[in-house]
Amino acid sequence: MAGTLNANLLLAVPLAPLAGAAVAGLLGTKFFGNVVGRKTVTAATILGVLVAFIISAMTLMEVLDGARFNETIYTWMTVAGMKLEVGFQIDSLSAMMMCVVTFVSLMVHIYTIGYMAEDEGYNRFFSYISLFTFSMLMLVMANNFLQLFFGWEAVGLVSYLLIGFWYTRPTAIFANMKAFLVNRVGDFGFILGIGLLLAYAGSMNYQEVFAKREALSLLTLPGTDWALLTVACICLFIGAMGKSAQFPLHVWLPDSMEGPTPISALIHAATMVTAGIFMVSRMSPLFELSDTALSFILVIGSITALFMGFLGIIQNDIKRVVAYSTLSQLGYMTVALGSSAYSVAVFHLMTHAFFKALLFLGAGSVIIGMHHDQDIRNMGGLRKYMPITWITSLLGSLALIGTPFFSGFYSKDSIIEAVHETHIWGAGFANFAVLAGVFVTAFYSFRMYFLVFHGKERFGQAHAHGHDDHHAPAAAAAHDDHGHDDHGHDEDHDDHAHHGLAPGQKPHESPFVVWFPLVALAIPSVLIGFFTIQPMLHGDFFKDVIFIGENHKAMEILGEEFHGAVGMAIHSLTTLPLWLAIAGVASSYYCYMINPRVPAWFFAKFKAVHTLLDNKYYMDKFNQTVFAGGARLLGEGLWNFGDKKLIDGLLVNGSAKLVGWFSSITRLAQTGYIYHYAFVMILGILGFLVYFLPFWHA
Repeated sequence: MAGTLNANLLLAVPLAPLAGAAVAGLLGTKFFGNVVGRKTVTAATILGVLVAFIISAMTLMEVLDGARFNETIYTWMTVAGMKLEVGFQIDSLSAMMMCVVTFVSLMVHIYTIGYMAEDEGYNRFFSYISLFTFSMLMLVMANNFLQLFFGWEAVGLVSYLLIGFWYTRPTAIFANMKAFLVNRVGDFGFILGIGLLLAYAGSMNYQEVFAKREALSLLTLPGTDWALLTVACICLFIGAMGKSAQFPLHVWLPDSMEGPTPISALIHAATMVTAGIFMVSRMSPLFELSDTALSFILVIGSITALFMGFLGIIQNDIKRVVAYSTLSQLGYMTVALGSSAYSVAVFHLMTHAFFKALLFLGAGSVIIGMHHDQDIRNMGGLRKYMPITWITSLLGSLALIGTPFFSGFYSKDSIIEAVHETHIWGAGFANFAVLAGVFVTAFYSFRMYFLVFHGKERFGQAHAHGHDDHHAPAAAAAHDDHGHDDHGHDEDHDDHAHHGLAPGQKPHESPFVVWFPLVALAIPSVLIGFFTIQPMLHGDFFKDVIFIGENHKAMEILGEEFHGAVGMAIHSLTTLPLWLAIAGVASSYYCYMINPRVPAWFFAKFKAVHTLLDNKYYMDKFNQTVFAGGARLLGEGLWNFGDKKLIDGLLVNGSAKLVGWFSSITRLAQTGYIYHYAFVMILGILGFLVYFLPFWHA
């Protein structure tokens, strides 16, 4: 039965994690004297997120019954008729996002108990992840651009704090500064887009702006012939490119693996990086009126989906393989947005959140079992030592590559079908990219899986590989000289004198608080796609939330061809994506289990390609040379000319010299003799008389 949701309960959803963050951050840290201990911090933060999850689940059930909420909670100020408000818009899209954010966050909180047990920053870490949950909830629940921007910037701030959590590590500081700067580039475009909509729609409320979309579509940007709405939508999407790590603003995400593994799962798989996907879906009434913006989105997503997947093939750090997988899958979601298949993008966002968080947490479990060694070349045969981590990681990998009946299959195949049916500019390249990406994803995913869990045991050997993190050049030397384990302790001060297992040591399964979240995430990774594809893509789940123009037929065609979840899985047996995935798995098995000489041969024969991939298409070097180097040259130029020569040299020192010169001239008349002064006075009187004599005669 349709109804209105309770505003106080909704307010409790973001405030409960905020309260937990306050307890942990204010009372549980040295700054305020460690008033409470670890047990209190753990209980307060987990309870806060648990309360948020329970209310979110209840809210979703009410929304499914037809309940909606779109009201102002608090008016901050009114300026010249413009209202700046805090308000919630709760519908099927925001309710689903609330459940995903709170559930994944809850699992990460539980996982953190075991993973960060030995870290001195335990309480601070809990404070950060709870604060992040609050920020993300404010973002997805917003009903206006002001609150959206607040949540947008808040998740960026907390991400900065979490990536640089181990702030004594040069690599962590480099990574969080990189994330901060790249996101500022995207956010500049984002705020320009919001500003354009505010200037011409006269409101920051979603519904009020949407109501004027037809009028906005008729306007052009002053001084140009560009459609105003196209410019605004592209600016908004540039914000999404930064937050959701789309090419070329993707460079921050792989380096963000410098943070502890739990935040990799929370921020860089399930929530923060999907904020851009959520935002574009929420803005579908605007984007649908600009095919140019949709084409731009489609091409950017295609490049990201394919070319970031290639980089995953050569990574040897277990977390970085999963990180590049995240980049590629975000590209898939973006391609769906560009194809006007917003519901498919959000569907993949949801399924991906579960299996990618599972893979990240599984990687963390492996790192614990391997005594903090992250290099997959030093692993092998872990299946018999870590059975729970093994089976859950296998399920996550099967979901990632799109195995029929798994969650990832339903969302990923729907994206491929939607792209195939769209006809806007760039669809041909996008279709190739998403199909080729299927093979690439299967190859790098099972390369990691086979090297970690099967084959020869390569741990506990003196010739073990070093960490192959491909850190930024500026920080690489510091990292190599002073390696750090994944819990942030310097090796020189660790109880153990090495990374990885010593000769004779064996891996071990992680404790309950670590493997329980793996099992809890594995269940939706397998099942949720099967049970939700019909209502989310072909039912009324997103009715009145996501809008699709009459000239965009992809979702309509998908609906006509859909014959149930079972039928879709059976039909896939005859389709190209499944066979590409099988080929990817088979190729990785042959290359890394049967004939390891094949990858070595490829690297030798195609050394230039390997070098290109190893240097990440030289994007980091380009940014360092052009932008960082350009800024450095500009700064040095401004300092040398502007500061030293203009300000110090001309204005400050020059004025002093001018005064000194004038004083030196004036000093010549200051002789100290009375008759000199009397003579000057007489000359003055004489000059006065001569000058004014004509006036007296007149």
